[in-house]
Amino acid sequence: MSERETWSTGEFGDSHKGSVGVLLADGTVPGPVFYETSSSGGGRSVSQWYAYDGAFDAPRAHALRGVCSCGWAGPEHVLDWDEIGDQEMARAGVGAAIECESGWWDTHIVEVAATAVPLPKTVTDLLSQLTEEIEKLGSTNPLAAVRAARQLEVIAGEVAFWPARNAGSNSSFEQAAAALGRNEADAERLLARFSRSRRYG
Repeated sequence: MSERETWSTGEFGDSHKGSVGVLLADGTVPGPVFYETSSSGGGRSVSQWYAYDGAFDAPRAHALRGVCSCGWAGPEHVLDWDEIGDQEMARAGVGAAIECESGWWDTHIVEVAATAVPLPKTVTDLLSQLTEEIEKLGSTNPLAAVRAARQLEVIAGEVAFWPARNAGSNSSFEQAAAALGRNEADAERLLARFSRSRRYG
């Protein structure tokens, strides 16, 4: 495994894990950059976008783009190396890297959420109100907020048991994944956890 900064949302988890991807001038995705740290050949592999600066035998990035573990890739942000000059890549490319995350990947996640099974407005309103109330409680009585959050965990496990069992009996892996905004393996694990079984179906 190579070192690489990633991000995800609480709801979609590893099914939609984002990162800043690198493209070379020929349009290919480079492999990890290996930094040798000992004379015996030991070292570490790095896939962070700022490692691709052309120094120490590392390839030089032509463009950055947001990518996701689901296979989605955002538009390219071409790097102007004439403008970058001798600046450190981590400083010169940070604007493009931020846009990859807060711009395009966030838009991708909004689209993922929009394709998941819709929730009734009454439920989304109650969840929003409950979130706000617990956050306010946390500013005045942190322990009470923790107790409330724990009760939410218990409630979630109780109310989701039979729906998860029924979904496992009546839905295919593909249907469950599409409805939950996850890949099939993650959807199966989620339903298995709520239905308290090794696997669902």
